[in-house]
Amino acid sequence: MNRVQRFFDSTTFLGIVQYRVIIILVATFVLAASLVPGFFEFRTLSLSIDRVATLGIVAVGLTVVLIAGQLDLSVGSTLALSGIAAIGLQPTLGTTGAAIAALLIGIACGAVNGFLVVVLKVNSLVATLASMLMFRAICHTITDSRPLSGEDPLVGLVVTRPVGGTFSPRALIFFVAVLLLALWLRRTVAGRNLFAVGSSSASATASGIRSNAYLFGAFVFSGAMAGAAGIMQSLAVNTGSPVFGETTALTGIAAVVIGGTRLEGGRGSALGTLGGLLVLAFLTTSMEYQSIPAYIQDIVTGIILLLLILLDRFVSGKARRAEPLAIVIRRWLRSRRDTTTTQEGMDERTLAP
Repeated sequence: MNRVQRFFDSTTFLGIVQYRVIIILVATFVLAASLVPGFFEFRTLSLSIDRVATLGIVAVGLTVVLIAGQLDLSVGSTLALSGIAAIGLQPTLGTTGAAIAALLIGIACGAVNGFLVVVLKVNSLVATLASMLMFRAICHTITDSRPLSGEDPLVGLVVTRPVGGTFSPRALIFFVAVLLLALWLRRTVAGRNLFAVGSSSASATASGIRSNAYLFGAFVFSGAMAGAAGIMQSLAVNTGSPVFGETTALTGIAAVVIGGTRLEGGRGSALGTLGGLLVLAFLTTSMEYQSIPAYIQDIVTGIILLLLILLDRFVSGKARRAEPLAIVIRRWLRSRRDTTTTQEGMDERTLAP
């Protein structure tokens, strides 16, 4: 028991846990490569990423909300509502005009959430749960619970066809969104202020930071990203449906948390969210190739999510400055060599007359 406790308290274990996202990403990549023939082909990788690109755009918005210490459960309903607008308004506004209107609807949905949380001081879980139900009800009301079809089925090719044999436009938009968010969070004063708001809104306000403005902006940004995702999904299939995005919120939050963003706020990264989404993409590709049922896939995702949350709680109680990954690996290899040497010495003493 003491040996196990020493291992969990060791700097080697804590260093490995600090880079858990990278380790899990590499592990799932190796798993997918061993189970899926031709996984290393660029086309296969491109398709895997394209499948999670829509979810990824939503997750970018959720990353900002979670760093701010809030939750947004309405992103799936916002996605569906914006997608319906992008299809249903085509006869009146055309494809481009309908897409712009749909994006504005996503922003408006985010503003409603921001008003409930910031102005009315409603808990974000309760506020976005209520708005999720309201937005979903609006989707069913305006469509009579039936899917809508677009005017031009070829429009979907603009969203899904690879550009120059690389990635699809929606995957490229996702990558650009991740990159811009990463730069904003780490290279700007506003980005650093968001972390302060997520750590302690009251302390941030006392320091002169306009916490309410950041919280309101986080929900508006999340709504905009959900709206953009809804537009791309509906255009890709030339359909707007009131049932789109029913599991998007929970899956998106899972991807963000797997990527290292804390539910309590104050910590997270855009690149971590990218890693979390790639983990889900590789796992889904592997399990679907093995014909594993969807509910088993959800169980696996849930286990990984729970494990990462437990590890995060464990490390939070022993907080220390992160070390470079190369140093962590060298220390782990050294500890393995020391353990082997010690075991060999014990074996020699046992065999000695």
